[in-house]
Amino acid sequence: MKTYIQKNSTAYWRGISAMFLGSFVTFALLYCMQPLIPVFSEEFHIAPAYASLSISLTTGIMAVFMLLVSWFSDARGRKIVMAISLSVSAILGLIIAFCNNFSILLIIRILQGIMLAGFPAIAMAYVNEEFDPKIVGMVMGIYISGNSVGGLAGRIMVSTLTDFSTWHIAVAGISAIGLLLSIWFWIALPKSQNFSPKKRDLREVLAALTKKLQNIELLMLYSISFLIMGGFVTLYNYIGYSLMAPPYNLSQTLVGCIFIVYLIGAFSSTFMGKLADSNGSSKVLCLSIGIMLLGCLTTVHGSLSIKIMGVALFTFGFFGSHSVASSWVGKCAHSDKAQAASLYLLFFYLGSSTIGTIGGKFLLWYEWEGVVIVIALALVLALLLSSVLLLREIRYKIYSATQS
Repeated sequence: MKTYIQKNSTAYWRGISAMFLGSFVTFALLYCMQPLIPVFSEEFHIAPAYASLSISLTTGIMAVFMLLVSWFSDARGRKIVMAISLSVSAILGLIIAFCNNFSILLIIRILQGIMLAGFPAIAMAYVNEEFDPKIVGMVMGIYISGNSVGGLAGRIMVSTLTDFSTWHIAVAGISAIGLLLSIWFWIALPKSQNFSPKKRDLREVLAALTKKLQNIELLMLYSISFLIMGGFVTLYNYIGYSLMAPPYNLSQTLVGCIFIVYLIGAFSSTFMGKLADSNGSSKVLCLSIGIMLLGCLTTVHGSLSIKIMGVALFTFGFFGSHSVASSWVGKCAHSDKAQAASLYLLFFYLGSSTIGTIGGKFLLWYEWEGVVIVIALALVLALLLSSVLLLREIRYKIYSATQS
């Protein structure tokens, strides 16, 4: 009989705080480079799309290695892999702080992406395996709120310290914090109670992955993750160029403060997760993606305050949709949950790398309006897919009612 972590127990509070802070570290280290993209363009005399490789290369390599890491964790365990992932990633961040060559910086960012792969997919599997199924949506929302708070803290800290000092010191600071929190994670996270080691050869893993891709519902959720994350990263990669140029002429610190809207994501991921638990995932997913699309289109407005309101709406919708879709994947995957989560995040971060790079080209060709076109097209496709999921759910309920 499985022993789940129950709500409000000591293990519950230790578990959700550790998962929140592990998520915080992962996304602070992953995205602390994002506000530096314009800085890299200027310092290293490179184009925006090339400068954005400091994000897209890391997310792309992380996506691929998450599949291998989930296989490794099936044999070695969840907690140890996540803890090593966080601590080594932080150490690599400290090394990046001493880089004066962009090519070397990219190489270390690739290594950092490989190590960061050890946390997100396994974290999702850990939540689905260890917590009471009745609260998985809420716990996943809390975990994902760590994404938003970590991304916020990393971006604001790096932006502010870069303005007052250098980007080297900024990256060193956030990496040192990450190292301290990774040690605490190791101490606090409860050991797995429902995990059984599985030694499988690569062919078995590939067969499990292929089976997941043949599940229509999972495949649509994976495609949605590709599109929403691609749109999200594209907006935050390039909005700094727009805001630091006329007529706004904002400083690096002020542009960094835009990321305060990430706090909305900390609320929306938990709120939408609870809403999905009580009202159904498909309805809430359609709502969240619709909010993203509305926010994206609002950023075209010339008024700075309205543009920022658009970013806030967009961010609210993104974290809500990510929370709902990721917890839905765990419910759909009745077995091999780590592989199912890894595939979700593979599509998630490949969307970041692919659409994020395309957005840089459209920024050069059509300025900010071109970036909005790319994001809006991705979100319209995501909304269509989520609508199909909603129709499937309605049809299933009607069929079940007629059979009873």
